[in-house]
Amino acid sequence: MKFDRPQTLKQLAELLVDVRIVGSPDFPVSGMNEIHMVEEGDITFVDLDKYYDKALSSKASVILIDKEVECPAGKCLMITPDPMENFNRLTRHFRPFIPAAAMVSPTAKIGRGTVVQPGAFIGNHVEIGQNCIIHANVTINDYTIIGDNTIIQSGAVIGGDACYFQRTKNGTFRKFESSGRAIVGNDVEIGAMTAVDRGVSGDTIVGDGTKMDNFVQIGHDTHIGKHVLIGAHSAIAGVTVIEDYVSIWASVMINKDIVIGKGAVILATSAVDKSLEGGKVYFGCPVVEARAKWKEMATLRALPEIVERMNRVLRDQEKQ
Repeated sequence: MKFDRPQTLKQLAELLVDVRIVGSPDFPVSGMNEIHMVEEGDITFVDLDKYYDKALSSKASVILIDKEVECPAGKCLMITPDPMENFNRLTRHFRPFIPAAAMVSPTAKIGRGTVVQPGAFIGNHVEIGQNCIIHANVTINDYTIIGDNTIIQSGAVIGGDACYFQRTKNGTFRKFESSGRAIVGNDVEIGAMTAVDRGVSGDTIVGDGTKMDNFVQIGHDTHIGKHVLIGAHSAIAGVTVIEDYVSIWASVMINKDIVIGKGAVILATSAVDKSLEGGKVYFGCPVVEARAKWKEMATLRALPEIVERMNRVLRDQEKQ
């Protein structure tokens, strides 16, 4: 998320608790992003051993961190016992929750020719293009952007909070506040009861021409390319990239932080746990190339007969 105008470290520190600046208080900060989406000029945070090096070597210009480390050249640090809470404080300040006062917010911008059916909710600062159809009981949450000629079927929720929680030492969960957006392109169709989560601090993107069936889940900060087809009951976890012209058939599960290459086809009921090369057909749990999986299945089906033949040979040998 980018700030409306750049902030200095001193200005940010005034919004936080128990922080110490390492660097110039006048250092400019243009936005905030979690570590997987960070850009130059951003502030990010880190509080886990496995991510310290990644955060310090990232494009982030400022890092909220919970231990004393050497400050990398060209960056600043804000040292605090609780980086996540202070990051959440920034989210609540720069993108606070705004209660709705109407089913269609007066701050929403809705293009010419767009139809909003009764019972649809359009949140604050939403932008919807021309000639769209928003069916009854659709929810479009704050800051969502939707292009032209897009159809959203009943019960879909666009721009809901990311499912992003940190487990505390006592076993409970703490919410990572969402400040990102959901951005849906032109000529998209989103099926009934589908959910497209907003980014945690970046954007969840659905590309032009993409079509989704009913009951699809798109996780936070995931980028769906152009002309992608997604079947019913499929779920795509956060921070995943689905490149252009991919076909994902029904009930496919796709893990987080992976890339599905351009033109790949994933057959129904598959589970994807790693990045896939484009232009190939995949199937299985875990997924492999479909031809290899079909050969494996054919071999398994033949296995009882093979075992029975072996047993007959052994019995014949014993008789001799």
